[in-house]
Amino acid sequence: MTRCLHRIALASLVLCVAAGGAQAQDNKTLRLLTWGGYAPKEVVEQFTQETGIKVEITLSNNEEMISKLRATAGAGFDLVQPSQDRIAGPQTEFKIYKPMDLSKLKSELFIPAMFDATKKNTTVAGSVYAVPHIWGTDGLVVNTKLSKATDYPDLCAAENAGKVSMRLKRPTLIAMAFASGKDPFALYSDAKAYGALMDEVGKKLADCKKNVKFYWDGKDQLLAGIRSGELTTAMMWDTGGWELNKTNPDIRFVAPKSGALGWVDTFALPAKGRNDAAAYAWINFNMRPEVAAKVAAAAGNFTASKGADQLANPVLKKQFADSFPEAALKNIKWYPPVPAGIEDIEGRVLDRVKAAN
Repeated sequence: MTRCLHRIALASLVLCVAAGGAQAQDNKTLRLLTWGGYAPKEVVEQFTQETGIKVEITLSNNEEMISKLRATAGAGFDLVQPSQDRIAGPQTEFKIYKPMDLSKLKSELFIPAMFDATKKNTTVAGSVYAVPHIWGTDGLVVNTKLSKATDYPDLCAAENAGKVSMRLKRPTLIAMAFASGKDPFALYSDAKAYGALMDEVGKKLADCKKNVKFYWDGKDQLLAGIRSGELTTAMMWDTGGWELNKTNPDIRFVAPKSGALGWVDTFALPAKGRNDAAAYAWINFNMRPEVAAKVAAAAGNFTASKGADQLANPVLKKQFADSFPEAALKNIKWYPPVPAGIEDIEGRVLDRVKAAN
């Protein structure tokens, strides 16, 4: 009997030691779910050198981030980077995030207006669920030698037949809605009216399929298509256009007449993340201007770090100024929080467009 009790005690001790070792390992690892370019090798190595914390990076996008967190009830990662409009709705519906402890953030490192706006847009039941990191826009990238496109409907113009690309995702629906003279964001609170508008836009996109060379999902395919001249015009992100412009000045990012779509990617804590301390350390580290400038150079976008824009690449600053004169800057349509159920409406419309002949 004594020997059995001794074995049980020894086994328990081994389990405790193993659990303690696993916990210690967790405390030295940050599991980051983010976008390509947001965690460049140089920045990760500097962070690890300064803190001793290793960073495990998984690349993703908004749809996949939400899907992964829903599948695990918010487990598997310590820090995620969805866009600010993907916080309030999914949190209300699926409870996949945990509130931010703002006292653990160095708020003085953030651009005040962007920090406050993102807090407001990601507040649910009185708690803040995200803070800003990187921002940018979606619009048109045009080979100006081959196309005169200035707005989203030009993707469907006869002159561009078979030579355009877009994504079968919600930004395309939103863009075409604005181009039709409607404000889709103003209808977020009216599901019936929003559904009717999306149905209208969906029919236009189905009719536009003859113009589409391919619906893009990957960056490399899209950039190659524009470089080769296979595509004359594409709906895509600003930095992709600026990257192409470096080697071909005829290719430009154009802020559409009906307005570029503005987004802010955030820092958010998954509901069952294990290492909040590492997450806050990574956020504060990334918002230091000299670090933020390195991230901006890798991602090609500007950040919410106060003062980092003064350290930005001069070429990027000029490209931004060329694409966004004052009127275009004021006309950016910033994504508000997406209410629960809106993406289900969009998903059904997109499925119909995909299935259309």
